[in-house]
Amino acid sequence: MKILLTAINAKYIHSNLAVYSLKAYAGDPDVEIAEYTINQPQDEILMDLYEKGPDILAFSCYIWNLEYVERLVRTFSRLCPDTQIWLGGPEVSYDARQVLDRLPGVTGVMKGEGEETFRQLCGAWHKGTPHYEAVSGITWRQEDGEIRENPWRPALDLDQIPFVYDDTDPFQNKIIYYESSRGCPFSCSYCLSSVDKRLRFRSTNLVKKELQYLIDREIPLVKFVDRTFNCSHEHALEIWRYIRDHDKGKTNFHFEVAADLLNEEELELLASMRPGLVQLEIGVQSVNPDTIREIRRVMNFDRVREVTARIREQRNIHQHLDLIAGLPYEDLESFRYSFDMVYDLKPDQLQLGFLKVLKGSYMEEQKEAYGLVHQEYPPYEVLYTRWISYEDIICLKGIEEMVEVYYNSSQFTHTMEALEQEFTSAFDMYRELWMFYRREGYAKVQHRRSARYEILLRFLQTARPQKLERYRELLVYDYYLRENAKSRPEFAGESRITTGELREFYALEEVRRKYLPGYENYDKNQMRKMTHLEYFPLARKYVLFDYLQKNPLNQEARTCMIDKEKEDF
Repeated sequence: MKILLTAINAKYIHSNLAVYSLKAYAGDPDVEIAEYTINQPQDEILMDLYEKGPDILAFSCYIWNLEYVERLVRTFSRLCPDTQIWLGGPEVSYDARQVLDRLPGVTGVMKGEGEETFRQLCGAWHKGTPHYEAVSGITWRQEDGEIRENPWRPALDLDQIPFVYDDTDPFQNKIIYYESSRGCPFSCSYCLSSVDKRLRFRSTNLVKKELQYLIDREIPLVKFVDRTFNCSHEHALEIWRYIRDHDKGKTNFHFEVAADLLNEEELELLASMRPGLVQLEIGVQSVNPDTIREIRRVMNFDRVREVTARIREQRNIHQHLDLIAGLPYEDLESFRYSFDMVYDLKPDQLQLGFLKVLKGSYMEEQKEAYGLVHQEYPPYEVLYTRWISYEDIICLKGIEEMVEVYYNSSQFTHTMEALEQEFTSAFDMYRELWMFYRREGYAKVQHRRSARYEILLRFLQTARPQKLERYRELLVYDYYLRENAKSRPEFAGESRITTGELREFYALEEVRRKYLPGYENYDKNQMRKMTHLEYFPLARKYVLFDYLQKNPLNQEARTCMIDKEKEDF
């Protein structure tokens, strides 16, 4: 018998921890795993699944892949009517009966945590005439077509789940996802984690042993999927202390935390870490107190501001902050205020997300009271509420795009910091930039990287013509901070350095080794290829961009300011 666990991931670099956990826990040699992405043609996946010839085909279902999976299921059930198809995951757990009603080719749905449920199902399938009545955690279809609901399964002890990465070869060039806890102590109404109050932790001795295995194999990124990693200070401290003390400079770790819960001991420990070792994702969502109260969230924003500022000052940890548009009691003006307050914290990334009304969440129960209308299909995003119109949502979508391009890319840092001073509100700045995009026909078009600089320069020419040359210099500076481009971009204009001056500078540097430490093994021609020298007339300075020594947090080149009057070239 062949049992095939199938994952349709959002991107190639992603992996599906759930299917590997189910396989490891079941310990069944007949279980295989197949991973694909939603970017692959469905016919390609369909043919591959058909050729694998599974007796049992199980899909892991999430908000980003449900429609894709359902189309595959409908077609595959026609091709192979004798193959049992099972679904699992958060996107089918809370409306399992409706899923079976609309997908007649599906035999059953695994609800909630799947490890023990899947292990018992494997045992039932091997018996040939499976009896599903005794398997908790499933909704299933009898031979006569009647749909049966079995009780949900009790929570599992996380130490019982085997480590799934004993062989790291399948995860080359992919993110490793790791789980040290399940459940969440909070009750945020938009989140399915609030439904599961069974907060459990994997033993830290076991966690440390497994993390050491990944550190020894120099896995680039390990992303913890714990909903609030620091909800237990003791647990967080022990793991953070371990990765700091056993760091080999290769593996970095991502955690989702509540910033206002970080205590003094944790902050001091984080401050002692290698730059880039840790990334923190912090969900702020809103600073409107009525909104925070209504969504059952607990947050002290003053403490969030204090903590994030302190972490930023250390310059060793990447901070990613989240906002959600479309929450109750948040109109456009309220969201503008939330945006400006969070933007002022200067995170490395600011994620402007939109409310998703998930099945099984308290938010779904309250949607009529909120006048909340959302998409009927995944990802169930908000369309409008009593407080915010669809026109407002369209505006926020445009601002989201501008933030992604001009802030989160980290490619326009100095230009945008200067431009912020021209506006009373960062929100207004991005809104005006989006209106320019729409007016000039740049919206919803794929642009090459250098074109984004050119478009921004045109915006500045319209919005701040008297400062155009100053902004041009800032754009050139930002451009070369991130890219050792040998083809000069059009927006930069003609270089102010002659070929002779460049030859002379690198010839001198080959002898004196004054500005480029670490280049001792390179000659003048190699150094010229690996760096960039630019003259900025308004600043009356030469800047040398060193791409060998980049900032590990933002990948910006090291820079040297050179006073021409004090040099010989």
